[in-house]
Amino acid sequence: MDNDTDIPVTVIGLGLMGQALAGAFLKAGHPTTVWNRTTSKAERLVAEGARLAPTAGDALQAGSLTIICLTDHQAVQEVLDATEVDGTTLVNLTSGSSAQAREAARWAERRGARYLDGAIMAVPPAIGTAEAVILHSGPRPVFDAHEPALGALGTVVHLGGDPGLASLYDVAGLAMMWNVLNAWLHGTALLGTAGVDAATYAPFAQQIATVVAGWLPGYAEQIDRGAYPAEVSALETDARAMAHLVEESEAAGVDTGLPKLIKAMADRSIAAGHGAEQYPVLIDEFRTPTHKKINDRDTPEP
Repeated sequence: MDNDTDIPVTVIGLGLMGQALAGAFLKAGHPTTVWNRTTSKAERLVAEGARLAPTAGDALQAGSLTIICLTDHQAVQEVLDATEVDGTTLVNLTSGSSAQAREAARWAERRGARYLDGAIMAVPPAIGTAEAVILHSGPRPVFDAHEPALGALGTVVHLGGDPGLASLYDVAGLAMMWNVLNAWLHGTALLGTAGVDAATYAPFAQQIATVVAGWLPGYAEQIDRGAYPAEVSALETDARAMAHLVEESEAAGVDTGLPKLIKAMADRSIAAGHGAEQYPVLIDEFRTPTHKKINDRDTPEP
């Protein structure tokens, strides 16, 4: 594995994130070529030592490693379709779906390029620090060959050979983030009706979130085994607590959409005979598409 920091890299796309990526490579000592449709976005990077390529094709040929960070996969396709990529290594850090990542990997293979898909779990100011986690998926040998250079961007992780994994981890992380924040906002709204401000509630909420996070490894084992013994609490007990949350929210004049949604899932699981099992049994509800639930609900009993 080559640990030299003089490996030439190219960054295509100079939005705020693209500029941060190129800046991190420059800071680490990599000869860095950049390209963007709006060339003025490259001015600061050029002043710091980057080379502005006249075309995307020229940019691709300048580096042994090309990082792509554009607005969406359509923009990526528009740029790459017009260039020669044979023999290049592409690391696509553009946000998109797992299906788009897999299709891009197939496209790259047909064109003779090596391809990794990626997801940036950080804001631009964190790029270049250990706090910036960059997820990668695709062929492991391609990742291993370029891991030292990619390490200039932050903490780099390889998830597996399926190019779609980085995108899936990305959205799974978003699901965690939004659900934790939504739960906190719901609790903040409830306590606010009693004059408790958000800053007062926040430390208690952090404590609860930490405790719940500690349950995840054990719950994961249950899901992977497909067995959900009620070691802590049965789902039917949890459902009664959910009903209490709904009632308290209604009485306080707080929106009940979120707790009613979760209780409806629990009620369906209990009706299917899972009331004596532990909370992770709800994984079957999450695995069932919404349209199937609607069809099953609307289908009359024989």
